[in-house]
Amino acid sequence: MISVITINYNNKTGLEHTIRSVQEQHRKVYEHILIDGASTDGSVEVLDSHKDHFSYAISEPDTGVYQAMNKGIRAATGNYLLFLNSGDVLIDKNILDKVSPLLNEGSAIYFGDLVFCDDKGNEDTIIYPKELSFSFFYEKSLGHPATFIKRSVFDDVFYYNEDLKIASDWEFFICAICKYNVSYKHLNMIIAKFFTDGMSTELNNIEIINKERTACLKRHFPLFLKDTQRLIEYRSLGETNRFKMLAALESSAFARKVNSFMLRVLLILTKGKQSSDLK
Repeated sequence: MISVITINYNNKTGLEHTIRSVQEQHRKVYEHILIDGASTDGSVEVLDSHKDHFSYAISEPDTGVYQAMNKGIRAATGNYLLFLNSGDVLIDKNILDKVSPLLNEGSAIYFGDLVFCDDKGNEDTIIYPKELSFSFFYEKSLGHPATFIKRSVFDDVFYYNEDLKIASDWEFFICAICKYNVSYKHLNMIIAKFFTDGMSTELNNIEIINKERTACLKRHFPLFLKDTQRLIEYRSLGETNRFKMLAALESSAFARKVNSFMLRVLLILTKGKQSSDLK
């Protein structure tokens, strides 16, 4: 069974959309857990009106998003957890039914693709790579509304770090996959829509994100930092126009023939000069 965990704080409209998205699933292969942070905008009334559809729901003060997510983990009874926070919606009415049998293989983490939506209605589909790496997590992360995490992984790795404001789910993913080597698999399907109005996407929080990520990397992967930064610099060099031009020339059959011809000419001239010097 899948435990869908929704956390909310003063996002009544988004909460209604998320609840409706889950309730519209054709097969009930899930339990729905609601964790509200003592909202004052009418969200509690929304929870009360749908309480018969939840396996667990609570509204009480918390210290932040990650304490709320940890409460959801502890309340969950499903084998796999999906964090679909208020405002996020599942891509269609059959998606949990499609995913459920795929989880039987037993990987620790399954991740699908995600549609990012902004407040102007623009959408951008993010297709995640099948093979994950430290360099991927160094700059990016998985989208939690499209990721199914085995419940036991949190006991084996750790729960979300409640001291962090924004980057705790990123810390969990990079440690689970790159440090603890948990198994994972990419699901070739879009799972959900993620609306980019949350705190991790606000420009004024970029500094906090970078600070928290750097602290996590120093704590968990101190020996990887310099090597990774050097690789990023090399990759940036490879993206310059001059390097791209040289690479294009190298990939051209005609250019390779010209280079080979010029090299032979240079060798002939060099041999000729050596012969003259000997005389």
